[in-house]
Amino acid sequence: MRCLVTGGAGFIGSHLAHYLVEQGHEVRVVDNLSTGHRRNLSEIADRIDFVEGDLRDPAVCERGVADGVEVAFHLAAIGSVPRSLVDTWGSHDANVNATVRLLEACRAAKVRRVVYSSSSSVYGDTPTLPKVESMEPLPRSPYAASKLSGEQYTLAYARGGLVEGVALRYFNVFGPRQDPSGPYAAVVPLFMSAALRGTTALLFGDGGQTRDFTYVANVVRANVLAATEPAERVSGWAVNVGAGGRTSLLELVAMVERVSGRKVAVEHRPPRGGDVRDSLASMERAKTVLGYAPEIGVEDGLRRTWEWTVASADSAAGAAGAAPRPATTTAAR
Repeated sequence: MRCLVTGGAGFIGSHLAHYLVEQGHEVRVVDNLSTGHRRNLSEIADRIDFVEGDLRDPAVCERGVADGVEVAFHLAAIGSVPRSLVDTWGSHDANVNATVRLLEACRAAKVRRVVYSSSSSVYGDTPTLPKVESMEPLPRSPYAASKLSGEQYTLAYARGGLVEGVALRYFNVFGPRQDPSGPYAAVVPLFMSAALRGTTALLFGDGGQTRDFTYVANVVRANVLAATEPAERVSGWAVNVGAGGRTSLLELVAMVERVSGRKVAVEHRPPRGGDVRDSLASMERAKTVLGYAPEIGVEDGLRRTWEWTVASADSAAGAAGAAPRPATTTAAR
């Protein structure tokens, strides 16, 4: 299979690119490196076609799907609720306009299928749990609205017969290569960094808010199923990709302490705008449409992530000839 992975130098995209290469598929990655890193692809750099460029440029989209690409995995996005509250246009431009540009290029190049990376944030903060795909979406941030818009464009193209398409609504993905740096980092790498460096992690809210934390390998598997299952089963559907369980942030802290064997200090701050209180994925459609079920649980995934975190720190320290430098205070999402 000849594949395009947009955002393939990022956290989830690089895991998908690695898996596809290991399975013998031809892989092209398009990434503007605004949040992704070439180091995420260093082990497969000589086995992929890497295009540095921005999907808002039609020429980049055309280059991405050239030469008979069969499936486009569209993961490229500006993925942050807080950032979208500050730079709404940036989120819309990167997450909506770029998606339409890519869909148009896929239609012109006769790409068979687009697998779109959506988000559980499209559900908003409704108290109903679990979140079922048939629920009315109620996004409460520009980021969530942009992901819903890109999702709906993808599904509209599919239902209109322009290109096969499926949208995967990710629930709080975590794992190796997730970046703890920057003001918009996710909570798992921040807690891992605090455990490693002995710093304090900021926790916004009381810590009782719950998330359906999903290990990245599960998400990779869902993408592959979405690309390979028959069109009559998957095309035109939005599908949750989660682990099907709830973990509070305080429970997450305890899990990180167990897998790391270290204490994690937290400092509570007021809740942030745009965040939801509770999230849990219904897995019924994922099972029926994709044949998907999570294979790696939260604590097992955290243990693997901690092992990677330690190994990466040791590698960086060895390269620098010194121990890892303590980090400043971190923030939690």
